Amino acid sequence: MSIIEKAARRIDQKKEAQAASTATLQAADTDVVIDADSVAAPPSAASPQATVIAATPVALPVAAPAVAATVAATVAPAVAPVRPASLPELSVEPVVLAEAAPVKPRKASTRKVELDLNRMRDMGMVTAAGGRTLLVEDFRIIKRPLIKRAFAEPDVGQPPNNLIMITSSVPGEGKTYCAINLAMSIAMELDHTVLLIDADVARPSVLRTLGLPAQRGLMDILLDDKLELSDVMLRTNVDTLSLLPAGTSTPRATELLASQTMKAFVYEIANRYPDRIVIFDSPPLLLTSEAHVLASHMGQIVLVVESETTTQHAVKESLRQLEGCSNVNLIYNKTREFPGIEETYDYHYG
Repeated sequence: MSIIEKAARRIDQKKEAQAASTATLQAADTDVVIDADSVAAPPSAASPQATVIAATPVALPVAAPAVAATVAATVAPAVAPVRPASLPELSVEPVVLAEAAPVKPRKASTRKVELDLNRMRDMGMVTAAGGRTLLVEDFRIIKRPLIKRAFAEPDVGQPPNNLIMITSSVPGEGKTYCAINLAMSIAMELDHTVLLIDADVARPSVLRTLGLPAQRGLMDILLDDKLELSDVMLRTNVDTLSLLPAGTSTPRATELLASQTMKAFVYEIANRYPDRIVIFDSPPLLLTSEAHVLASHMGQIVLVVESETTTQHAVKESLRQLEGCSNVNLIYNKTREFPGIEETYDYHYG
């Protein structure tokens, strides 16, 4: 091959190389069509379901460096999370821990005492197990009008009728004995409960007669406003009978019994339970001033008169001190109606 032919061939190879390069550049300028259905859109931040994108063809240059990112940005723009309108803006504030409140001591429940019912029967007192005796029948007669009146509507301005005071003119006439027997007899009723209160604060004798030791009671409630009835009241083995002792002796007994605190107390215990009758064993009328003050709080009063012992003058003086008190009744005590029987007690209500 001559030199001229070789030179011509080289020129032809250069032209072919330039033509191939031109074809490549033209192919690079060609648009590539990408179907949007083939591009996965990111899920919406506001809904758990995937967002459906319209199948509109989008033309992108092949030379684009981030095709997937561009398609995603073009087809499904990012959805900003939406805050519900009903929720207020939350603010973070420092939490202050409150100081723990002191734990109050747990109140003790009402205490229970055991009455020796056999001993009471031997002493000639009313007991449910004592059978149908003359004493039981007498107190059935005595209690009936008292119970009937206890739940009658009181007169305007008068104390509740279920507050009953048992008193006497002088000591020794049997008022405590009658108070206990009356309470035991009413406790035998099917529809009533009884609270027996020893209000003879100068010479308390209810617990002693029942064979029980002295304990806190009425005076302590009046002296200490933190004490409640349940703190000092005694439940008994007679389910419908409870006791309230006289409590601590104090020289201010008359003033305490005449106080507004005492008035509020008796009204509260009278109205706490609709079936309750409250019996107060009071001091004698002619020896102390407490009985007259206590009588002003009572709805009914029972005056015990000892047969053949209490003078007519003492009875009249006692009744004079009770003027203004409604529903005053008498029990004629210790009558000897059966000759030859040394200790037979007959109780007459009048």
